[in-house]
Amino acid sequence: MAKRVRVIRRVITITSVQVITAVIPVHNRADLLQRLLATLHAQTIPFTQIIVVDNGSSDGAPEIARQSGCHVIALGENTGFAHAVNCGWRAATTPWTAILNSDVELDPRWLQNLLANTGGASFATGLILDLHTKTVIDGTYDLVTRAACAWRAGNGESRTTNTGDSRPVAIAPGTASLFRTEVLRKLVGYDERYGSYLEDVDLGLRCLREGLTGVYVPAAIAWHHGSATLGRWNPSVVRLISRNQVLLVARHYDRALFRACLWPILLGQLLWGLIAFRHGTASAWLAGKREGLRGFRLEGQPNYRLREFFAASENEIRARATGTYWRLYFLFTWRDTGAVDLARRVGRPTGTY
Repeated sequence: MAKRVRVIRRVITITSVQVITAVIPVHNRADLLQRLLATLHAQTIPFTQIIVVDNGSSDGAPEIARQSGCHVIALGENTGFAHAVNCGWRAATTPWTAILNSDVELDPRWLQNLLANTGGASFATGLILDLHTKTVIDGTYDLVTRAACAWRAGNGESRTTNTGDSRPVAIAPGTASLFRTEVLRKLVGYDERYGSYLEDVDLGLRCLREGLTGVYVPAAIAWHHGSATLGRWNPSVVRLISRNQVLLVARHYDRALFRACLWPILLGQLLWGLIAFRHGTASAWLAGKREGLRGFRLEGQPNYRLREFFAASENEIRARATGTYWRLYFLFTWRDTGAVDLARRVGRPTGTY
């Protein structure tokens, strides 16, 4: 019996070693990159190739990557997370591409557990824990409100609340996820207009429109340092998020949906601005909104999947999120069901809507 188990494991390893590329954008913090690479080399199913895309690091990060056997794409300057990831997956020749922040660390069975649960899914993501506490959840999958504000499901919860079976999801975070490379090619990867932040949400919404779904696998565990490059409330981060929230509305909302969600959009964005003000970054928030509104034009086409996703997202966020922002947002919007009613009127058509 022991011999049979060894044979089965060997077959899995030989088959899987040919199919996965890891793509890691990096901008400095060579120490964190080194820790991530150690966890990649410790995977029970090895990666075919590890591609590190260097956004103009000045602390020796590319050299560490080369010494670890990685293929390095040197961009010479910080072109943003989205562009760096796109450069990476375009160089991949494998059916699967893992997208990894340089400040994460992976459990040795991360890749094995994702691959064992992908089935026909287009992408997969796992449980991401805060690296400092080991027990508090950093994120899992992403949810989005009608205000175009995202919540990483489970953020701040105890790890014990996120055990259980795998489940379908709409959006995988760019922190640590696995995509079919053909899906990235079909959708042209991340939209580089976003630069950094919310580019993963945009990709997820585009997958949703195409009927492409993913899977959340709690057994696939990663640990995240969190905002290791700039810091969560750095003015540059706030400006980019503020701008990209507007880009999400422009890209995905059609006129009817925009009208139905106007009050939640205004309230949600204003509340986010007040939190930025409390952190001393109100000017960055305003700068981001000005950038996003410059040339603002609704590009979205009516799509029932998006309306249903907003309704489901808000139900889950209302039930789970406990922060002041979310309490205030739902206090003033829970009676406003414009987008939900619109989804019910649209229903599930036999054709494309």
